[in-house]
Formats: sequence, structure tokens, C-alpha cells
Amino acid sequence: MDRDELVQQAVKVIDTEIEGLRAVKERLGKEFADAVELIFNSRGRVVVTGIGKSGLIGRKIAATLASTGTPAIFLHPVEAMHGDLGMVTSGDVVLALSNSGETQELNALLPVFAERSVPVIAITGRRDSTLGRASRVVLDAAVPREACSLGLAPTASTTAALAVGDALAVVLLNKRHFSEKDFRRNHPGGTLGERLKVQVREVMLTGDNIPLARLGEPMNGVLEEMDRKGLGAVLVLDGDERLVGIVTDGDLRRALLRFGSLDKRLVEEVMTKDPKHVGPDVLAADALVLMERYLITVLPVVGISGLLLGIVHLHDLLGKGQFKFTI
Repeated sequence: MDRDELVQQAVKVIDTEIEGLRAVKERLGKEFADAVELIFNSRGRVVVTGIGKSGLIGRKIAATLASTGTPAIFLHPVEAMHGDLGMVTSGDVVLALSNSGETQELNALLPVFAERSVPVIAITGRRDSTLGRASRVVLDAAVPREACSLGLAPTASTTAALAVGDALAVVLLNKRHFSEKDFRRNHPGGTLGERLKVQVREVMLTGDNIPLARLGEPMNGVLEEMDRKGLGAVLVLDGDERLVGIVTDGDLRRALLRFGSLDKRLVEEVMTKDPKHVGPDVLAADALVLMERYLITVLPVVGISGLLLGIVHLHDLLGKGQFKFTI
């Protein structure tokens, strides 16, 4: 095979992907607008989920949404079935990716989303699939064919799904009137990710913004503090202001299953002891890696001898929060 033939094969692949994008573009209509409105009017985050190649595309879509003003996280379907469903709460919107719409690991989550009244937006190549039928909005990303010569490897279909995700992010950016100044706040230094080069101390919440409880405190007060501060967690201190535990939404659910009621329960009966934490000099990028590894959304910031200094939320790292340095 000579060089010209190699180039011609590459051109054929790109032409096939362009063909797929044109097909998707021609089908865009009311349902796309419905998806934008559903996300825009939600009180929570966009929870993007998918597995395999769709999962990789989903991670990129979640990152694009987050950096352009729409809070978003990625949820791995398998990890979700082993406890990470606690990341999905009322007010969220799920954006589910599956070309076939019959991905078992993903579809196993659909009853849980329905039970929690969390609407699902599907990006799929099959409207009549299990995923399509269970979704409130279906974004049709079907392509005439894959670019792979075997017709097996996801190529044109993943390009189409990514384009639909990018379209959502950009239309939402415009609808939110997300400005160049807002974008620079999320991208200091002019490149995506420069913001993660700062230390945690520069992005953490401090003082009255930290949701706090003390050992011996009744759970009623802890719940009020969690609701008031809006971070989905409360940090627990001992009498010396040292971090000893954390109460999250997941801890509350487990406690309700165990006790049946939180009345007359103390915070130490519900909290997770010795939570993951970081020091103030850790880079924001390293804190983000830790969050992704353990699939958590908040990290306490602890100084010498365990003294609590602050708390950092995933939104502060991915774009929703306001950094505390001058641009």
C-alpha cells in the first residue's frame, strides 16, 4: 500500500464521519431545545454517564459543560452500582450515552433514576431502545455507518455523540450569558487546566462557609447545617477543632436504613470517621485526582495536627466556584 492509498483511506474515514454529523444535524429539532431547557432549569448538576467508548466521550462532555458554566460530573455505571449512586440527588439531570441504547450496565441504573425522579436525557442511535424509551428526552445521534472498515469499532457514532454534547454545552453557555470574563475565571493563564495549578488554599471555602458540627451534636442540627451551607456534607470536629469525621448524603441514607430514624441520634453515630483530606499546599489538580479516585465531591483541608482550615468542593475545581485570586 503506497502513501497515496494511505491518505485516501484517511480521507474516507473523515468523509464517513462528516456524513454522520450531517445526518445528526438534519435531525436536530424540538427535542434538543427540550434538553437545553431541562438542564437550564434544573437545580442540580448534569450527571453524565456511559461506559466504554461512550464513557470516554461522556467524560469529555462533562468537562466541557463544567468549564462553560454548567455544573457537571461523570458517573461510571459500574461504580454507580457499588455505592456511587449517592452522587445522584434530586434536582440533578442525567445525560446518558449509549449508541445501541441497550448497554446493560447503564440501563440497570434507569429504575433508580426513575425512583429518585431524576430525568434522563439520552444521546443514542436508537430511539426505540431500552434507554430511549426510559428517557424524558432523546437526542438522536444515529449515523448511517461507522468509519471503521469492519463496521464494528465506534468511530462515526462517538464523533456524533461528542458533537451533540458540545452543542448542548455551547447553547447552554449562550443561554446563561456566560461571558469571556466568566470563562477566564475558569481558565486563568489562558489555557484549560491552568486553574488547577494553584494551591488548594487559593480555592477552598473558609470561615462561615464551612458546614460544621461538633461531636455530641444531635443530627437534627447537623441536617439544618447541611441544608444551610448547600455542599451536601458536614465536617465534624472534636473539642480541639480537629477534623474527626464527615456526614454526607450517603451517610444519611445508610443511617436511615440502619436506624429507621435520625431522631435522638448523635452525629458520631452517623458520620464517616477519618475522611479523606488534603493539606493547604496541595495543588488543585492533585485534589481533583483524589476526588476522582474516590468519587467524592468535597475534600476537607487540614493543617498541622489535624486542625481544620477549609473545604474544597468539586465545583470550585471544575468551574462553578469563584477563585480567590485576581485575573
